[in-house]
Amino acid sequence: MKFDRFGQLKPRGAEGGEAFARICPFSPSAADEDELAADRFPGARRYDSAIGRYDAAYVGHVSEGHFRMGGSSGGMVSWVAAELLRQGRIDGVAHVTATTGPDAGEPLFHYAISRSVEDLTAGAKSRYYAVELSGVTREIARRPGRYAIVGIPCFIKAVQLLRREDPVLRQRIAYTLGLFCGHMKSARMVESFAWQMGVTMAQVRSVDFRLKDPTRPANWYTASLGLENGESRRQDWWSLADGDWGAGFFQNSACDFCDDVVAETADISFGDAWVEPYSSDGRGTNVVVVRSPEIGELLRGAIADRRLALTEVDASFIRQTQAAGLRQRREGLALRLARHRGLRLRKRVAGVDPGLSARRRLIYRLREWISLWSHRVFFVARLLRWPALYIGWARAVLGVYQAVTYSRGSLGLAVDRLERVTSRWRGPAKSPAPGRSRSPIR
Repeated sequence: MKFDRFGQLKPRGAEGGEAFARICPFSPSAADEDELAADRFPGARRYDSAIGRYDAAYVGHVSEGHFRMGGSSGGMVSWVAAELLRQGRIDGVAHVTATTGPDAGEPLFHYAISRSVEDLTAGAKSRYYAVELSGVTREIARRPGRYAIVGIPCFIKAVQLLRREDPVLRQRIAYTLGLFCGHMKSARMVESFAWQMGVTMAQVRSVDFRLKDPTRPANWYTASLGLENGESRRQDWWSLADGDWGAGFFQNSACDFCDDVVAETADISFGDAWVEPYSSDGRGTNVVVVRSPEIGELLRGAIADRRLALTEVDASFIRQTQAAGLRQRREGLALRLARHRGLRLRKRVAGVDPGLSARRRLIYRLREWISLWSHRVFFVARLLRWPALYIGWARAVLGVYQAVTYSRGSLGLAVDRLERVTSRWRGPAKSPAPGRSRSPIR
């Protein structure tokens, strides 16, 4: 995997053939999430169309140590990984950590294996950056032991597909810890943040995408850049030209065709509790979906010992905390599949026009357009060494996106008026092309 001109990782070299097609998470030849989860968790007691098979779901945080304050959210990801290490159930955890930095000609972040709790916790927090797994899978294959892998949904799916193909990895990858995901960003987002904070990437030595402040709501993200001279620059995401996550700046195009928000194939998966009163708690709160009986037992024991402050919740609560992401991966995906009928995909959402309002249609189209052109406009601005070109463009399109998405002003009202007019003559939704999808929208 190599970085392309847009800061996205792409495969290089000869095509992989049938074996590669079976392990690529977006390949139509690969098993889907339902099939993988049924194979991995045959005894799961519950099923929900949004979160898949599961045994239990919780909301809360870690009570002991510095896990909660040391992580982006409630500290649960690091705690589970650390507990598996502490109890000797694994010998290492593959997760995303900081590299030595751009002065060494390296990307800012990469996958690495931590073999101690100290190394693991030093690498905690969210990393919104393009990474890939090949280095750690090679190390796991080379060095015997039991391992856990932390990753976003498509990464965990790729690991499960790889475990099917490789008996060594099937034996050694003992646990998978999934992260709820909105989409993957390219490496250029950090560079854009640096431009807007008045520095260059050559000056940046570290990045904290979500600087924790207990006095502010958890959903008020602040980005912080550590510089080579020891200083730091920080800025709230909402004041950045491309800081609205939902707009899709620097999104990988594959994310437009993903239907897994909560890492349905992972033994346990974690997200942020984006509902009140939790989203206002600056200390951070996790939602947790448990699928492995073994990990479920581990959590119940820690809850009884008051090491974890978790309350059991139902699937509807989890769906509520991820409502925006699920809309994007359900109704938004259905709309995109209906439009891109030539693509060979295996999705669990049918490519049927969902009959959305004009406003919702425009929101999804704007996200696609912003995702596509943010890479290209940034590339030109970078080539010309003209940051203001990209920043000015980003602020302009963000203004349009937010007016359509959130505003009741003139533009929003115009879209609503258009909807009322077009609803009188809009025809029925088209049927999906043969073989496009296996099930109706969920």
